[in-house]
This record gives sequence, C-alpha cells and structure tokens, in this order.
Amino acid sequence: MKILSNILAFAMFVGCLAVLLFVVFPKADPSPIFKSYSYKEEKVKEDVPLPTMLHPLVEKYRDELVASVKKKGIDVVITEGHRTEERQNELYARGRSTDGQVVTNAQAGESYHNYGLAIDFALRTPNGDVVWDTERDDNENGEADWMEVVAVAKDMGFEWGGDWRNFKDYPHLQMDFGLSIRELKRGERPKVEEYADE
Repeated sequence: MKILSNILAFAMFVGCLAVLLFVVFPKADPSPIFKSYSYKEEKVKEDVPLPTMLHPLVEKYRDELVASVKKKGIDVVITEGHRTEERQNELYARGRSTDGQVVTNAQAGESYHNYGLAIDFALRTPNGDVVWDTERDDNENGEADWMEVVAVAKDMGFEWGGDWRNFKDYPHLQMDFGLSIRELKRGERPKVEEYADE
C-alpha cells in the first residue's frame, strides 16, 4: 500500500511540475528532440492545374504497345487514358453510392489517370467483343494474351496494377516518372525533356 501511495504522490508531483512549466514558459520552443522528428513543411506549387491529356511519353508508349502486341496477333483496346476529376469520382462511386462493382480505390486527384500517366486496356476478340479475360489465348501460342501484353508493357517501363498487393487492378498500366500521388497533388509534374529518348 505504501508503494502505491508513493507512486501516486510522484505522479501528482510530475503533473504539478508540468502545469507550472506550462504557465511560466507558455511560449518556450519545443525541445530539440521534438524538432528532430518534426516534418518539413511541404511546398505546394500554386495554380498548377491537372493535365487534360495523356503525358506525351505515356501516349507514345501506349501507341507502341498497341502496335507491338498487334504483331504478336493480339488486338488490345485502350479503354481509359487521361481521366477528369468528374470521371474519377464517378468510377469511385461504383459499388459504393451507385450500382456496380468497386473498380477503384482512388478518388479524384488520387489516380495517375488524373495526371495523364496511366492507361487501362482490354482485349478485342476475333468476333469484335471487348473482354477483360486474363486467360484468353486468341493468338494460340500457349500463353495468355493478357500476360503477353503485360510483359511488353513492363519492358517499356509501365508498372502493372496486377502486381499491386492490396487492390489488384489488372487492366491498369502507369508510368509515374518517380513521382508519388502526394507529389503530383502538390503540383510536381514530370518534364518531357527529362524523359525523352533522344
């Protein structure tokens, strides 16, 4: 019982000391320990609008992807490219506030599509249907056409949404140019000159 009362007395002493220090030194700087863990202030570029089209290199590699897999006998269809904020919110609402299946976890401004850095694809069958069939082998070479498209896209530098851990987005291909969504939201943009092949 005596130990408990000593602990309680010590806790009250520390509490009173903290209140006293707060009253006497209300505007004192935090200790250097806390400063070392503080986050640096993020600089936001003002008035940087969202792009309204695909980034020129993403567009170039999209076209090269379509042509390259065509030579392998695969007819790929680009179903999405640049996406407006309205379109992104519409897709985000699916399976949440509107009918349908959840197709994205990204709201407006949180998708690489909004910055012109992503495309989605599907396959066109010989009879003209557009399908999202990852096992189909219309060119009859023993490999899934979908995975052949993915392999070519990855060789070009695209990141595939099917490799993601949490939300597998099999039609999704993106080029982030080393920029996170957070950086893009702050106004950073990839420069065409920095990534040109020439």
